Amino acid sequence: MPGLYIHIPFCASRCIYCGFYSTVPTKKKNERLSVEEQYVNAVCHEMELRTEKNSDMSAGRTSSLSTIYLGGGTPSQLSFESLQKIFQTINKVYHIGLERNIENNTGTTATPIEITMECNPDDVTEEFAQNLRQLPVNRISMGAQTFSDERLKFLHRRHTANEVETAVSRLRTVGIRNISVDLMFGIPNETLEEWEDDIERLLALDVEHISAYSLMYEESTPLYRLLQTGKVKEINDELYRQMYDMLIDRLADAGYEQYEISNFAKLPQESSKLKVQSSKFPPPSPFRSQHNSSYWHNIPYIGIGASAHSYGNGKRSWNVADTETYINAIREDRLPCEAEVIDADTHYNDMVMTALRTCEGIELSTISAEYRTYLMCLATPLLQQGLLKEDNGWLHLTRNGIYVSDSIMSDLMKV
Repeated sequence: MPGLYIHIPFCASRCIYCGFYSTVPTKKKNERLSVEEQYVNAVCHEMELRTEKNSDMSAGRTSSLSTIYLGGGTPSQLSFESLQKIFQTINKVYHIGLERNIENNTGTTATPIEITMECNPDDVTEEFAQNLRQLPVNRISMGAQTFSDERLKFLHRRHTANEVETAVSRLRTVGIRNISVDLMFGIPNETLEEWEDDIERLLALDVEHISAYSLMYEESTPLYRLLQTGKVKEINDELYRQMYDMLIDRLADAGYEQYEISNFAKLPQESSKLKVQSSKFPPPSPFRSQHNSSYWHNIPYIGIGASAHSYGNGKRSWNVADTETYINAIREDRLPCEAEVIDADTHYNDMVMTALRTCEGIELSTISAEYRTYLMCLATPLLQQGLLKEDNGWLHLTRNGIYVSDSIMSDLMKV
């Protein structure tokens, strides 16, 4: 079953580093509906159009889903009415069995699946949290980035450090038992001690999942322009490695598994104490992001909304990255997307780029003999250097290999 991703491009303001497609919505004169209402109508109609045109990348005309993910942008900027409409349409098109418990006024699905929504901490008001109870959302992904108000201000984040803690508390109160929080390291002038403080403050919140990324300087962002004009400097490689080492070690000590280069999931207490496992791999954490894991494990997904990508049936497609163009096309019953057929070499390269990011790595038995021979020939010197390791038919990065993972993936590509 495919996963469903819905892109909500709206933000109250733009972060200095963000390279994703997003926009700050405004209402034009004489418009009957706000941009949000027009966009949500388009998103709902796109789901229907994809089913009618059999373009949803799934096997049949309609299908149930393995996961649902509302990302952005900032989905928590949507009104409760807009969110209700989106989930009602998902239920109508993909038959997820949307149910409402009248007794405690909560929403759920007939067959439990992971349903994630990205939120900004300052959007999680008491009213928002109570409204969330009525939706089938059971996982929240929240961008903290840092617990320093000074660094948050530099990044142009809207929230404060204290609002992260308040948001987690409010989400717990309404029954959210799967919370992921993003952290960012390598911010200009950040010290190792300050990074350690960020890690400790996040661990004190006892969330189920942590994503941690180094700050990226993407072209066309304000941050990149600051770098180009010499107003900020990137951290050096030695400090980067110290920060990443600290992250990996401290989270392991706290009972989190690193299941992907930048992602950590809490292990059940009994699992984190086990020293010897009889299977190839220790039991995975139940708090791994199931939706994001589909990207790394070659599972089809449907992308809805401006700039959203879809994958499946040997094809990849992507919607236009412009809200107005997207809305107008959907109004005319057109899917505003481009597509490509994925040939064997591209599929192999995609697998290298995604599967090698995970702790399991590449399952060699799933590759044809031709590509397996090619891969292992290129991997041999990397195995000898201790950057790759083969375990029970799986090829994966070692700890040292993670630091040069981009280079390793490039070396293994078929060109």
